Amino acid sequence: MVKPEREYRNVELKEFELKDEGYIVEGYAALFDAPYVLWEDEDGNKYSEIISKDAFGNTDLSDVVFLFNHEGKPYARLKNDTLQLTFDEKGIKVRADLSSTASSRDMYEEIKTGLVDKMSWAFTIRPEGDEFDRKTLTRTVKDVKKIYDVSAVTFPANPNTEISARNYFNGVIEVMEAERLQRQKKINQIKLKIKLGGNS
Repeated sequence: MVKPEREYRNVELKEFELKDEGYIVEGYAALFDAPYVLWEDEDGNKYSEIISKDAFGNTDLSDVVFLFNHEGKPYARLKNDTLQLTFDEKGIKVRADLSSTASSRDMYEEIKTGLVDKMSWAFTIRPEGDEFDRKTLTRTVKDVKKIYDVSAVTFPANPNTEISARNYFNGVIEVMEAERLQRQKKINQIKLKIKLGGNS
């Protein structure tokens, strides 16, 4: 079940390698300092996001799990060392051992055959853990509070990603529109004063 307080981001499973050591998959759940388009509005404006490599200094990684579609039983888990997350210059590197159960081995086979070819990760950020550049329409995530899971996902376009992105950017757009209307109101007031002054 999708949690509304969490954000979800897609990554290509082609970033993952199948290792020649049992049922091991290895790759990147997120890439650092690499902007990607999250959402495009009705006017064609593209809103992007960057995950800062410095966003994980205080991140809660106490119980990250490897799931399918962000739900159900885990296929790998940090707590029992079947899942490992490391942070290098490129991004969040994931190494999952999918050998422990019949269902996790089935998941490995689905990844291997290309039946499942996308991945997503679920996270929250701290208050003021991001910033938005209005000129470039880019959000930078600077302080991730917790990573909940890394998940193999079925569909190339994960609707959870679109929903969480739209929720964030709609809030940004509302603030920008309110500020624009306030500026326009002041301009109209000044124009009215000039017009009235000219008629006196």
